[in-house]
Amino acid sequence: MQSDAANPPLSLMAREAAEAPQAVRAFLEANRAALAALARDLRDNPPSVVVTCARGSSDNAATYAKYLIETMVGLPVSSSALSVSSVFGAEMQPGRVLVLAISQSGRSPDLLAAVEAHRRAGARVVALVNDETAPLADLAQWVLPLHAGPEKSVAATKSFIASLAGVAALVAHWTGETEPGAALGKAMDGLPNAMEAAAKIAPFDLVERLSDAANLFVIARGYGFAVAQEAALKLKETCALHAEAYSAAEVRHGPMTIIDGGFPIVAFATSDASGESVREAASEFAGRGAQVSLLDATVPVGAQAFAALAGHPALEPLLMIQAFYPQVNALSLARGLDPDKPAHLRKVTETL
Repeated sequence: MQSDAANPPLSLMAREAAEAPQAVRAFLEANRAALAALARDLRDNPPSVVVTCARGSSDNAATYAKYLIETMVGLPVSSSALSVSSVFGAEMQPGRVLVLAISQSGRSPDLLAAVEAHRRAGARVVALVNDETAPLADLAQWVLPLHAGPEKSVAATKSFIASLAGVAALVAHWTGETEPGAALGKAMDGLPNAMEAAAKIAPFDLVERLSDAANLFVIARGYGFAVAQEAALKLKETCALHAEAYSAAEVRHGPMTIIDGGFPIVAFATSDASGESVREAASEFAGRGAQVSLLDATVPVGAQAFAALAGHPALEPLLMIQAFYPQVNALSLARGLDPDKPAHLRKVTETL
């Protein structure tokens, strides 16, 4: 594949990322009744804890679920260590557990083993899965198909964004935010159109800043931390960069020691209270001479700021990653790589 930073060819990754708004639109339309019924069940029989089961990009979506559920529902959310079931064979204790399993393929053996262990202990399982014929769907009492369509590039894009939208829709229904006048529900209605607008915005100069880079940090906080993790993953797998995601708070506990002149930083700052610490960290690191690329939801990029475009802070990360994907695709090509076929990787990773 020829690389041209100014006019990169449309890789599968780029084409599939561009399909994310339609995937979100399809998810919201197809799952409206199921989400309403699930929300009633959760309110009538509330769980005491939520456990997420996921790998890769889907696990980044689970991070987003943690922040939304803990801040908006008030329940603790824990990420399942899948090897506890698949390698150690440990059994779970009964309890009022809601398992949120997120997967593009729904076929990884360790994911299935963890979900099965929780089912044996009586947990309710909700599956956000792109392939509704997958074994994961058979294990779940509630299946919410992502409706992202076939995703052939190894680098997941539209299925990740659809997973974020699925989490946001679930939380909106669960908390009653779909009632008339509710801020999150209103913003969800406009989300596909907002994503289409975000896809046309280029907020970073990744090709210029990272073409010759070897290491970088990606920082965010709160709702945005999931897209920092996802951005770092994409920079690793498609651009062969050693990219590490950190909370703007956690980066101060040791990692910031290596940030000095020329060190690259990519940062995502949402418009809520958590974004201020990202802006502060970005400013401090820029003061040391670091090369900081900051996407601040409160600052207009082009015609308007992402905060106004999203309509709710919880949805700003979806627009941010929608705008990021084309730019990481261009960076991959500029570095002489094929974003669709990362070295040593395949589409479905069946870990045990």
